[in-house]
Amino acid sequence: MTLNDDMKSCPLFADLTPDHLEKLAGIAHQRKVQRGELLFSEGDEAKGFYVVAEGRVKVYKLSADGKERILHIVQPGATFAEAAIFGDGNYPAYAEPLVTSRLLFFPKKEFLNLLHNQSQMAINMIAGLSRYLRQFATQVEQLTFQDVPARLAKYILSLPGATSGKVSLPISKGQLASNLGTVSETLSRTLRKLADEGLLEVDGKHITLCDLDELEELAISTKEK
Repeated sequence: MTLNDDMKSCPLFADLTPDHLEKLAGIAHQRKVQRGELLFSEGDEAKGFYVVAEGRVKVYKLSADGKERILHIVQPGATFAEAAIFGDGNYPAYAEPLVTSRLLFFPKKEFLNLLHNQSQMAINMIAGLSRYLRQFATQVEQLTFQDVPARLAKYILSLPGATSGKVSLPISKGQLASNLGTVSETLSRTLRKLADEGLLEVDGKHITLCDLDELEELAISTKEK
């Protein structure tokens, strides 16, 4: 794939013209990074932002006692750290690849200069940024109003293959627990409970969805008051 192909798959750039994409390609740097390679730490100066072309990247925080809380698993086509270049200039979290990944890096200075000189590009990108705001609003809503079983059901149903009844977890169960705002023990108990109720079967990272209708009902349920 070309740089333009990689960028076309990114929602942030979805409304850009071919000319705008060419200009972005002119400032982009491709990076191949290994699993576990620290891309940046919380508080580091924000020197630019990334697009995941291939692979997966986790963005996370560390508590005072060193526990990891995953904020987002960034899949191919998505960006991360873009908000940092517009704010106070520092990255608000940590980021590292979950697997060997190919990233596109857009340096802050060159990118902001491009937006300054291409006002229509900036306007078109606002629509892409608004999509991410909606995603985070949905995440906050889930943590506030849904319990772990509902959040887990929604996540499983979002995976490729869910409509056919078989999915594979793209991340470890520990990482999934963090992403869902819980701990590994609670996630394991929830999976066992759903299996006992006949909603699914678990074999390592492979999950068979036995009752899609019930899972869909669970995914939209809210906490009992």
